[in-house]
Amino acid sequence: MRNRYLYVTLLSILAFNARAYTPEGAQAPRLVISICVDMLRSDLLENYSDKYTEKGLKLLLQQGYVFTNASNNYAPVDRASATTTITTGTVPYYHGITGEKWLNRETLRPQSIIFDKDYKASPSHLAVSTLGDELKIATDGKARIFAFAPSAECAILSAGHAADGAAWIQQGRWTTTNYYTPTNQWLNNFCKSQLPGTDTNMSVAKAAVTCIDKTTTGLDDIPDFISISLTTSNSLDSYLSLDRTIEYIIKGVSQKVPADRVLFVLTGSGNGEEERKRQADYERFRVPTGKFYINRTAGLLNIYLGAIYGTAQYVETCFGNQLFINRKLIDRKNINMGDLLSRSQEFILQLAGVRNVYTSLQLATSDSQLLQRVRNGFNAEHCGELIIDVAPGWELVNEDTQSSTISVSGHISFPIIFWGANIKPQRVEAPVTSNSIAPTVAKAIRIRAPNACVAEPLF
Repeated sequence: MRNRYLYVTLLSILAFNARAYTPEGAQAPRLVISICVDMLRSDLLENYSDKYTEKGLKLLLQQGYVFTNASNNYAPVDRASATTTITTGTVPYYHGITGEKWLNRETLRPQSIIFDKDYKASPSHLAVSTLGDELKIATDGKARIFAFAPSAECAILSAGHAADGAAWIQQGRWTTTNYYTPTNQWLNNFCKSQLPGTDTNMSVAKAAVTCIDKTTTGLDDIPDFISISLTTSNSLDSYLSLDRTIEYIIKGVSQKVPADRVLFVLTGSGNGEEERKRQADYERFRVPTGKFYINRTAGLLNIYLGAIYGTAQYVETCFGNQLFINRKLIDRKNINMGDLLSRSQEFILQLAGVRNVYTSLQLATSDSQLLQRVRNGFNAEHCGELIIDVAPGWELVNEDTQSSTISVSGHISFPIIFWGANIKPQRVEAPVTSNSIAPTVAKAIRIRAPNACVAEPLF
């Protein structure tokens, strides 16, 4: 009798494990289509809604579980850090992707965050697991994971470590990487034989839909995952074009996989690139503005620290709004790093256009809620020792690299929409953050959330 109960118990455990990724048993989606639209804004999405088709963005807005007021809980934000936060459920402090580029301390030159000397491009600097990685683990490698994007950073970082493939558009051609082993032969052939069209978004959409055809992704009982990265601008034409692209994706996927077995997720990046182009408007309408020269600040700080510790090149270089201290010099001179950073902080705070200055030690050790957003966007391996918060509306200029950017502090609200898989329509106005997307998807497909995710599911 005891053996019989043991046998029944074992069968129950096996059945539960099977249901963990079997749609018929647990009503989990067979396919997740995750769409991140760079620079998508909630206000513009709503403003143009009466001009959309019935089967694109309007369908998602009317029938989806819509969160209208999403933002990122870290700063600064670009499409690489945003993409990674969406797929990992955590912030740059943990996942390590602070932006599309980071400063290589050995060469003191900017370097792509996905650069890999062996594979040319890989997610090797991504420090945690992604949704795709966890899905591979949960299904013993059987799940299919693909990513398609206009840029290498978005494709690779949304694909994760264990994907079957990632493809992006580079110099007018589809490109992939041999990092994903075994290399998916279909994707290699696709990149060699297909050329993207003039409409980048539609080209990415067509590649994703073709992937379902050629790889049978989403057609068996094991959940699969396809990440799609798109982009938009603030214009009506751009949103109408995006609407047509979304309609194409929905129609193409729905023709292959039953609607109740597909979970569509649409969200934005929170990237404020469009807002940073408003310097001319500020000057025209007399909004307070100015120019903050990061390279000149580095020179002045070297002079100031030289008067205290002796003449030397204490600031090695600057990158973005960060100053990098020469650690070897500090060790050789036996200077206390905390003391040097504190003095530097006090000096820079006196300069025009500076709202605040943060030190690496401060961000690494403080748990203050006031510093949380900045701390979340900081990573000790990839950031400098001094992070300068330039006043909103001011232009951050680096004369050495001939680069400039406008400081934007206010968050840009974007939507998070879940549609399909029998999800009932609902509209939520309460504020939410992008790191909650990953645990929500993980819950829907019955797997654990990525290993650095501590956010709760949205529903």
